Amino acid sequence: MARTAALPSPTVHRSEHSVTVAAPAETLYALVADVTRWPAVFEPTVHVRHLAREGRTERFEIWAEVNGEIAHWRSRRVLDPRRLYVSFRQEHSRPPVTSMSGGWLFRRLADSRTEIVLRHRFTVAGDDPAAAARIEEALDRNSARELGALAALAETGHPVDDLVFSFTDTIPLTGAAHDAYTFVERAERWAELLPHVARVTLTEPEPGLQWLEMDTVTADGSAHTTRSARICRAPEWIAYKQQRTPRLLSGHSGEWTFAQTPQGAVATARHTVAVDPTGITEVLGPEATLDDARTYVREALGRNSLTTLRHAAGASDAAETAEAAEAG
Repeated sequence: MARTAALPSPTVHRSEHSVTVAAPAETLYALVADVTRWPAVFEPTVHVRHLAREGRTERFEIWAEVNGEIAHWRSRRVLDPRRLYVSFRQEHSRPPVTSMSGGWLFRRLADSRTEIVLRHRFTVAGDDPAAAARIEEALDRNSARELGALAALAETGHPVDDLVFSFTDTIPLTGAAHDAYTFVERAERWAELLPHVARVTLTEPEPGLQWLEMDTVTADGSAHTTRSARICRAPEWIAYKQQRTPRLLSGHSGEWTFAQTPQGAVATARHTVAVDPTGITEVLGPEATLDDARTYVREALGRNSLTTLRHAAGASDAAETAEAAEAG
């Protein structure tokens, strides 16, 4: 009986990128270990959502910019704080990638410096050399951006936890949560409905993915333009990552969530930001401190998101009233 020839194993492509940073290894490890901060820290990352966490193992889905598009995949990671090592493996890769794995290594050096090494291993469908070259280019570009972001953040001279922080605002809804969700999702109407929004451009290249550009006016009359990628999952949440941030921030991500609870419907706005210390005196004046910047950011973003939430609540209340009138 003739034996069937074994299929050749796919070529495993490898890449390695590194940078030396003037910061302790433990500080840098902690930044990489906490994926909830990634959208505010790493330029390519749009959103991360945990699926499971058990001990030092975690699973999450991630949306990130790859070659100018928003890619989505699921990953599994194992954290090893003793060795200062984080391994990762994609559970579901996006074609043409058929597998992707690797690790982050943090090597202690003299004078509180650290070498960060980021390694990737991947295969592509059909061993297509052109596809492999595109993936290698994307890894080169994104790895350099991620390593550069870690260095820039850790070398500011400020504690990382003071620069990167999160906050939330929640309001009750008298109407249904899904109507409030719709108000936030259909942001093309915001210039007509929200007092702090002067201009909006919204495009939706595919269902659930939006690009939102806005001119926003703050309480002191200053204006700035932001551009965000948004991931929409009706009727529960909308996550966003600002690709163009105000001068005071190096990163800003957020999430709108809408839920029906036993006590009634609620809507929540969550922000995660990374303050850029080099912009503090330019924006707030020569005497301003990092604490002043944190307070300013918290108040400005919180004020705008609360305004949006209140209008969303009004939209849900109006929809509830209209439905009651039709039923009556």
